[in-house]
Amino acid sequence: MADTTTVEVDTDVHDRLAALAADRGLSLRAYLAQLATAQENEAALTRAARAFERALERPGFREGFTRDFGRLASRDRTGG
Repeated sequence: MADTTTVEVDTDVHDRLAALAADRGLSLRAYLAQLATAQENEAALTRAARAFERALERPGFREGFTRDFGRLASRDRTGG
């Protein structure tokens, strides 16, 4: 069994998390593990998107990307 620790939260927060877990057929422990993984994945995706946006500014990157992978979706330079 993995090492465990205790996290103290307000009863209301515990009840809300437990209800969300139950709705998914999960234990609170399993739900929190999934939630942590989802948040880690979201943070990694955000970092990757920012890195790609920075890469687009490098001379020749857009042309090389287009050559190797096809056209980028048209976007204005303000990020819209």
